[in-house]
Amino acid sequence: MSSELSILALYGLLVIVTIVIQVTLALPQLGLPYLASPRDEGRKTHGVAARALRCLDNSVVAMALFAPAVLILHARGISTGGTLLAAQIFLLARAAYVVIYLAGIPWLRTGIWGVGLVATLYLYFVAL
Repeated sequence: MSSELSILALYGLLVIVTIVIQVTLALPQLGLPYLASPRDEGRKTHGVAARALRCLDNSVVAMALFAPAVLILHARGISTGGTLLAAQIFLLARAAYVVIYLAGIPWLRTGIWGVGLVATLYLYFVAL
């Protein structure tokens, strides 16, 4: 398994941790009976719990963009110092993104998001 695939697996774990954080923050606002229900009745969280949900949604989108690039590289047998560095930068940027988003720091959050996106774009360019 390439190092880039290992980083993809680590990012999957980060998304799972983000899910746990989001549910933990939503629990006091929504209650366990609602969270265990089919949620036909829409309820919204507020504050950091709402930010956690938006952060999770963004993290899933980032996974949908990052994973194909890594899988294409792996399928083509491409693993370079540059692709490894880009994958590492992506992972670190996304970990920082979660912390910064939950802290509510908007401009820094956007900058960190951009770093992760540029790293992902690099992987696609190399894959092509």
